[in-house]
Amino acid sequence: MKQNTIVLLIALFSLGLSAQQFTHQDTLRGSITPERAWWDLNYYHLDIEVRPDQKFISGSNLIRYKVLDAQKVLQIDLQPPLKISKVIQDGKTLEVKSVGNAHFITLKKKQIKGEYNEIVVYYSGHPKEAENAPWDGGFSWDTDNNGKHFVATSCQGLGASAWWPNKDHMYDEVDSMAISVKVPKGLIDVSNGRLRKVDKETNTFHWFVANPINNYGVNVNIGDYVHFGEKYQGEKGILDMDYYVLRDNLNKAKEQFKQAPMTLKAFEYWFGPYPFYEDSYKLVEVPYLGMEHQSSVTYGNHYQNGYLGRDLSASGWGLQFDYILIHESGHEWFANNITYKDIADMWIHESFTCYSENLYLDYHFGTNAAEEYVIGLRRNIRNNIPIIGPYGVNQEGSGDMYYKGANMLHTIRQLVNDDEKWRKVLRGLNRDFYHQTVTSTQIENYLIDQTGIELSPIFDEYLRTTMIPSLEYTITDSTLKFRYTNVVDGFKMPIRIYIDGQEHWLTPNPEWQTKTFKGNLSTFKVDRNFYVEVSKKRP
Repeated sequence: MKQNTIVLLIALFSLGLSAQQFTHQDTLRGSITPERAWWDLNYYHLDIEVRPDQKFISGSNLIRYKVLDAQKVLQIDLQPPLKISKVIQDGKTLEVKSVGNAHFITLKKKQIKGEYNEIVVYYSGHPKEAENAPWDGGFSWDTDNNGKHFVATSCQGLGASAWWPNKDHMYDEVDSMAISVKVPKGLIDVSNGRLRKVDKETNTFHWFVANPINNYGVNVNIGDYVHFGEKYQGEKGILDMDYYVLRDNLNKAKEQFKQAPMTLKAFEYWFGPYPFYEDSYKLVEVPYLGMEHQSSVTYGNHYQNGYLGRDLSASGWGLQFDYILIHESGHEWFANNITYKDIADMWIHESFTCYSENLYLDYHFGTNAAEEYVIGLRRNIRNNIPIIGPYGVNQEGSGDMYYKGANMLHTIRQLVNDDEKWRKVLRGLNRDFYHQTVTSTQIENYLIDQTGIELSPIFDEYLRTTMIPSLEYTITDSTLKFRYTNVVDGFKMPIRIYIDGQEHWLTPNPEWQTKTFKGNLSTFKVDRNFYVEVSKKRP
């Protein structure tokens, strides 16, 4: 058995061991259960009151759905300690059977295929408090420097059902959504979409999202906010850009947020039009680092460049931009426009968005800056477990989906060897998968078809194993001998080399090959832009 096959089997075996630890709750959360499959989300109206003094929320969610297949039991998700008090359809109270986070509702009304129906779920309680947002999700209850409440939600991975009842699986996005949030007087709520009205008597803020939105992209942000904004002339016309920041931070925000239109300009160039013109673009200050909430991007990087002032790449280029502003805005294309069906494929969000930092630098500072940045990120790669996780159990893969995934995409760019074509591929992704939920297979096949390159072994290597290709070579006089090791079957990725500063291409595979050159082979150099290890062997 070949060495690379053994390594792959070990990786798969390790995943199999991990899978044994998953519970029935993980399956209910992470799979398309029969009680989810028969109905399609159409509209939510989340209508809640938030009481920060008590760390308490209460309210309801109206759920409108289309019947795909006539069934009687419907699954809604809500995580304890929150409790459902009742569920109503057409004025009738329905029976609810709870199994942990999943709640199975028996409908009395006959469900007819093609019809639209509604239920209203009433609930209340003390939602999970985030201990380390956004990685540990829930509600962040904080105060600002003036002692006023400063509250926000974040819930990727954990699930939106940590704070509101919904169909908590990524495959089915609601088509549109209303969000009504009542907060104490003197505070403002900022949620997704556009502000329709404020009920001044109750201090309730009514927002509306006109585009499809994933559940974890929905958010509530409450504080003593002040607002400023600007108009951006984008590819689809005028885009409203609105900024909500704490009162004491207004001047700092006006300076730091100058990077926001720069971000839109770079990303519209590389990825195509901002996907949510109808809902505007917002940056909202929060008491945690930040998150890609759709059209309501949250920001907590303390008005400084880098990642909390650090350069993750150690190249120097990471201090030329505000990491949270750029990264979380990049997710509007990869996470909110194109969304994974299963969190196991989270690389679709994070690899492309980590790579978007590189493209931001490319647009504003040049290709060399971008290369140095993305190559510098390799220092953070762990190669502990595969990037793609186990399916159907709400489990993501390795955090290498950021830096390793970005370097995989940077490597593919080299293989395309035509930046205008590569740009068309990236824009095509956002056009052809516009407002869709997708699988890794769909994205992989699209890149293969649009580039015309056999990328399957490359995806298998970088996404499904912990291996990094190793280019081994020897030099004897004018002859170069070379091969790949530590690769999956069928891996024969072309690679660019230089001899006497002149560009050449090799197509190594696991078998030794030889090639004779006229130049001085002591100057042999592998292009740094390919994410491979290089090892010189004795002849």
